[in-house]
Amino acid sequence: MNRIGFIVSSALVALALLSSMLFVVDQRQFGVVYALGQIKEVITEPGLNFKLPPPFQNVSYIDKRLLTLDSPDAEPMLTLEKQRVVIDWYVRWRITDPLQYIRNVGLDEAAGANQLNRVVRNAFQEEINRRTVRELLSSKREQLMADVKQEVLEVVKGARPWGIDVVDVRITRADYVEAITESVYRRMEAERKRVANELRSTGAAEGEKIRADADRQREVTIANAYRDAQKIKGEGDAQAAAVYAEAFGRDPQFAQFYRSLEAYKASFNKKGDVLVVDPSGSEFFKAFRGGGAPGAAPAKK
Repeated sequence: MNRIGFIVSSALVALALLSSMLFVVDQRQFGVVYALGQIKEVITEPGLNFKLPPPFQNVSYIDKRLLTLDSPDAEPMLTLEKQRVVIDWYVRWRITDPLQYIRNVGLDEAAGANQLNRVVRNAFQEEINRRTVRELLSSKREQLMADVKQEVLEVVKGARPWGIDVVDVRITRADYVEAITESVYRRMEAERKRVANELRSTGAAEGEKIRADADRQREVTIANAYRDAQKIKGEGDAQAAAVYAEAFGRDPQFAQFYRSLEAYKASFNKKGDVLVVDPSGSEFFKAFRGGGAPGAAPAKK
């Protein structure tokens, strides 16, 4: 029994020792083998590898993929005309030489990101100091980003290479600081209000002009219509008078009788009308007395 336990214990110890000697390097990583704190080997190819058990040798991993560094703050920078602007940027970079990277930068990706952030920000500050806001927002922005990338590459590949490659540098946003932005927005709002008021005033003036012209045309139309109506009415009255004159000229006695009837009709238009006259001596009621029309000659016996 003791022998079996010894065998099992020995097997477990052997497995633990073997597992501490084996390690796998992923295709997305570099494997760095340390021997007593010194870099013993850098493994760049993926696969299963061997090393001595700790504490004789240890292994750490560094990412070999393309990394992205975003601007961590929004501290303003000064342009050529001393305008305070805020930019957001990002950098695409990767570790190409783990040995140089560990010796000159640090043991992990965060160390490189911290130092790269400082270098990129200084390069942006230097390039923005040489340019105006218009150039920063125009097509010259591409040249600015290219110049920043060149300056960063000169630093990371200088006398003490960092073992990294900077693939791209991009500006994602360029804007005034908040105080200036608010002032710009207020000026834009005031300008839009001025234009709106000007358009309203112009519209009101045009409206008044159109209404005045419409009123003038209406008055002219009414006046012309009234003139034509009076002319037609006058012509009608003249024709009616001519017809009456011709008809009454043929029989004056009938004409006088007809006029008496029209006078009676106008006098007794309503049931409540009262007319106070002397029927015996008034010529007005002569037609009712059978004597013919008022003013007519007496009938011959």
